[in-house]
Amino acid sequence: MTGVTLSIEQAEALARDVLLQHATGTANAVCVARALIAAEVDGQKGHGLSRVPSYAAQAASGKVDGHAQPCVEAAVTAAVRIDAGNGFAFPAMALAVDTLAERVAVTGIAAAAVYRSHHFGQAGYHVERLAEAGMIGLVFGNSPKAIAPWGGSAGVFGTNPIAFAAPRAAGPALLIDLSLSKVARGKVMIAARQGEPIPEGWALDSGGRPTTDAAAALQGTMLPMGDAKGAALVLMVEILAAALTGARFGFEASSFFSADGEPPGVGQFLIAIDPDAFSAGGFAARLETLLDAILQQDGTRLPGERRHALREQAARAGVTIPAALFDELNGLAAGG
Repeated sequence: MTGVTLSIEQAEALARDVLLQHATGTANAVCVARALIAAEVDGQKGHGLSRVPSYAAQAASGKVDGHAQPCVEAAVTAAVRIDAGNGFAFPAMALAVDTLAERVAVTGIAAAAVYRSHHFGQAGYHVERLAEAGMIGLVFGNSPKAIAPWGGSAGVFGTNPIAFAAPRAAGPALLIDLSLSKVARGKVMIAARQGEPIPEGWALDSGGRPTTDAAAALQGTMLPMGDAKGAALVLMVEILAAALTGARFGFEASSFFSADGEPPGVGQFLIAIDPDAFSAGGFAARLETLLDAILQQDGTRLPGERRHALREQAARAGVTIPAALFDELNGLAAGG
C-alpha cells in the first residue's frame, strides 16, 4: 500500500481545511484538527486522520453542530457541568480542562461532567494537559453500543475508554490510556476501510460468533478486555460518563461513523486532583520511588512511553497515511 508523508503542520492544515469546507467554524476546526493529529502522531491512527471523513460528513448533515460553542451550564465549588451543544467533543473537553485547572487551585480536587457530546478521541490527550499543569487527571467516556453485557449477545455499552495521567518531577507525565474493549474500535474501522482482516479474539459478528472479518465485526460486538471483569469495568464507566452526566447511554447513542440520525449525545467525566493537597508535597518523590522499582527489572517500561519516540520521529519526519486517504481528504478539502 502506497503512502503519503505529511509534516505535522501539513496534516493539521489538511484536517482543518476539510472541516472548514463542511459546516465547521474556524475555532472548532483548529481545535479538532490539533487533537486528531496528536493521535495520529502518537500512533493512534483510529483516532487520527481516518476520522476526518466521517467528522466532515456528520458536520455537513447537521448530526454534529460544527459551530457549537460549549458552555458551563452549572457549577458549584468543585463540580462543573458542561453542555457540548451536540458539537465536537474537543472544544468542550478543552473548556473542561481549563475550568478544572482554575478550580483545583482553590479546592484541591474538582470534576467536570460533559454531556450532549461526541467522540472525544484519544482519552489520554485530555488528561495529559492536566498533568502538564501539575495535576493528576482521570477521564471516563462512553460511546455508541459495541460491547454486550457479559453473557449477552447484543451491544449495550460502548468501548468506553479511560485514561489517567500524573505529573513527574522531571520529564513527561506518566500516561495510561486504554479502551475497555480488547482493542479500540477505531482499529477495526481502519481494517474494514482497507479490506484487511482482524486478529481472532477481537470481536464477534452480529450472530455472536468469533470473526476475523472487520466489516462483520463492525456489525457485531467487541469483546471486553478481561472478559467478565472487563465487562464490569465497562458498566462502571457507563455509569460515570452517562448516568452521572445525563448523557445518552451507549445503546441510545447513534453511530460516530455515519452521517445519518440524531447526534450521539454521549458523555465524559473528567476529574482533576492537586497531588500536593493530599500528600503535603510528597507525591512527586513517592511516585518516582514506585516507578524506579518498576524500571529496575529487566524488560519493563512505563505505560505510554512509546509515544515519546513517535513524537520525536513525527517532528523530524512527519506522519505517513495511506494514499487513498490522502486523496479522499484532498477532495473533501476542495469542497467535495
